[in-house]
Amino acid sequence: MNRAVAGINHLLSQPEKYLRGKTVALIVNHTSLADDGKHSISHFQSHPTFALQALFAPEHGLHGTAQDMVPVANEVDPLSGLRIKSLYGRNENSLVPDPAALRNIDNLVFDIQDIGARYYTFIYTMANCMRACKQAGTRMVVCDRPNPINGVAVEGNLVGENWRSFVGQYPLPNRHGMTAGELARLFNEHGGIHCDLRVVPVTGWKREMWHDQTGMIWTPPSPNMPTLTTATAYPGTCLIEGTLLSEGRGTALPFEQIGAPFIDPHKLRARLAEDSRHLPGVYFRPQYFTPQFQKHAGEVCAGLQFHITDRDRFKPLLATVALLRAVAEIYPDQLRWRTEPYEFVSDRPAIDLLYGNASLRETIFAADFSLEALENSWREEAASFLPVRQEYLIY
Repeated sequence: MNRAVAGINHLLSQPEKYLRGKTVALIVNHTSLADDGKHSISHFQSHPTFALQALFAPEHGLHGTAQDMVPVANEVDPLSGLRIKSLYGRNENSLVPDPAALRNIDNLVFDIQDIGARYYTFIYTMANCMRACKQAGTRMVVCDRPNPINGVAVEGNLVGENWRSFVGQYPLPNRHGMTAGELARLFNEHGGIHCDLRVVPVTGWKREMWHDQTGMIWTPPSPNMPTLTTATAYPGTCLIEGTLLSEGRGTALPFEQIGAPFIDPHKLRARLAEDSRHLPGVYFRPQYFTPQFQKHAGEVCAGLQFHITDRDRFKPLLATVALLRAVAEIYPDQLRWRTEPYEFVSDRPAIDLLYGNASLRETIFAADFSLEALENSWREEAASFLPVRQEYLIY
């Protein structure tokens, strides 16, 4: 197997090609590892040419231990002794670094593993830092890594302007098929940031490759993203966060099993079998589980587990919407939307923020709801996105 080499390794071997000046700050977490297994912090702390001045951490914190939407406090890194500025605190202002903190920094380096779904907040932390760099006159350097769920498949609709949030700051489809470095280029040029950006490419990665074909180790990027299979389902099953169904948080299979105490899993599976011709690459198995925290904690939930049988044909978003539609048909009085504030937004439902507009919520119970028509509408929206995407692809 040919091994892919992450951008951080190329930055460390040729810093003069990408960095300017003498000072560096890092946006990192526990996935920020070079090929030798050492953390980016360790490498930059001991670098003879550049002085490491500051650290920033995204949602879940430097060590990836905080649960979703749990505020992360500033802390001190035991490895370097530097203060870690959290970019996921108690309010929306905490998501953007203060440009004043970057004015004496020549380079801000982003080195974090993304997972290829538009809801995952690391790419928006990257974009927010790019905006701060523009104001501060600091160079933004993005060390690229593979899209773990391949860089070919694109699925879903685009986020409408009125539904932009920290789970969808730009008009991307649910599964965008891009790397963080490619997205940085798109945000910078098409998105109008226009900072001094350098992308350090990953080498040895081809767009059709999945993470387990890269030779790289899988480091779970967040507490509920334990495996590549989880990441494969996530571009669809993250929608369940916008409902009162359990998405499997608090179990060993987050985002791979969905249920609630009121569901008859055999009836639900039988209903989904009617849509099987639209849902390739997945087998739904009746499943019982008891979440240990979050929704329905301590209650036995019944539902379905997604068994992905052909990941190249599997359509995670369509499969999740099909499941939601089946629940809406069988349990119209019990399917409920999340109403609590979601990612610092309280004036629009979470399901609308996640889906990118209000249409799914408004039509899922309709008698004439059609999976085929919905998927066709996604293709129409993708037709405007794909040419833009093509401009910023690196690989």
